Amino acid sequence: MTVMAERTSQMSVEEFETIAAAAPETVTLEFIDGRIGVKKVTDGDHDTIVSWLTKRCIQSRPDLDVYHGRGLRVAAYRQGRAKPDAVLAPEAHFAAHGEWADPEGALMVVGVTSYDSDTDRRDRYEKPAAYGQAEIPVYLLIDRDSCTLTVHSSPDRKIGGYRTVRTAKFGEKVLLPEPIGIELDTEILKNYVR
Repeated sequence: MTVMAERTSQMSVEEFETIAAAAPETVTLEFIDGRIGVKKVTDGDHDTIVSWLTKRCIQSRPDLDVYHGRGLRVAAYRQGRAKPDAVLAPEAHFAAHGEWADPEGALMVVGVTSYDSDTDRRDRYEKPAAYGQAEIPVYLLIDRDSCTLTVHSSPDRKIGGYRTVRTAKFGEKVLLPEPIGIELDTEILKNYVR
């Protein structure tokens, strides 16, 4: 049996929020599992993928909104702060919320990998754990390194992640499970990788 040591937090969440508020627009800061993370500004292909997904979601589910750069308070016991590339929620759900909103009501969070050294740890391990812990129904990871989409569903707070994980290659059709219920034809995503 492997025992993982409790990680010591680098700073308080209040200190993180002060730093994040003062950060330049050239970076996005997150605070997951007690560690501050820095994401570079996204490239054009990254933005195009998020735009493509936004259109598909709104066309299929006009009752929902897609929020870009929406700050979420995740992993309550670790006081995490994450900014997914997109958050799918009921229309006007985050109206009147501050920079960091409670994730309750978010139906899906989306990550699109960036070409940086921290992507593996951040997007493939820490975020699924944090989003599952926050009980967000679906985490969609669009992975440009492996040309895959990974759909995490059935969050389980006890395991700190998701019970169901399905991966498909770019070009395949992918069903986003309930409460989303949208099928994506991912062929076009092949155009937006290096």
